[in-house]
Amino acid sequence: MIRTILVATTNPGKLEELTALLGQASRDIKWLSLKEFPDIPEMVEDGETFADNARKKALGYANAAGLWTIADDSGLVIDALNGAPGVYSARYAADECSSSNRKTMDRANWEKVLRQLKDIPDKKRTARFVCHLCLASPQKILLETTGTIEGVINHCPVGENGFGYDPIFYISFVDKTAAQLDNHEKNGISHRGNAIRQFKPLLENLLKQ
Repeated sequence: MIRTILVATTNPGKLEELTALLGQASRDIKWLSLKEFPDIPEMVEDGETFADNARKKALGYANAAGLWTIADDSGLVIDALNGAPGVYSARYAADECSSSNRKTMDRANWEKVLRQLKDIPDKKRTARFVCHLCLASPQKILLETTGTIEGVINHCPVGENGFGYDPIFYISFVDKTAAQLDNHEKNGISHRGNAIRQFKPLLENLLKQ
């Protein structure tokens, strides 16, 4: 039986990444994105944690579309900033930058982080990217996983790939920032990739039931 699952995104790249990482688990699934549901209003991400936001989006869109729905929330957690930017990662510098251009906002966000960490020594610049992934039916949460990747905040941006905080997030075991990784390298170690790899066997088991 083919199961139709909505992925709570309008980004085709995100949908492609998810289905590629799920591999065989996705062969009996018809994938849809929010582009197929233009009349569904955007869910407000007002939770206190990544899990709160992922659950709210998964349940909200599942209920609105009448379909199983996968949603995620992710961001950067910096120890020296008491967990900030956290759930505010995408709009951390909103008080300083009102641009609707994603690249402009990304730059404003990581520039703000670098200013805040200006006097923080290397050993205290520890941070991690976190991704919480959630699958819900219109009635309840079905599956959840969390993926992370540890790193430190660089003193300056390095690399041209990726987006968000990637240029300032240094990963010691590959000796690169996230912005120096190509898509294949990044998928292999990223917080999102790690969450999806945990998710895969759980989804396979659920589909067998």
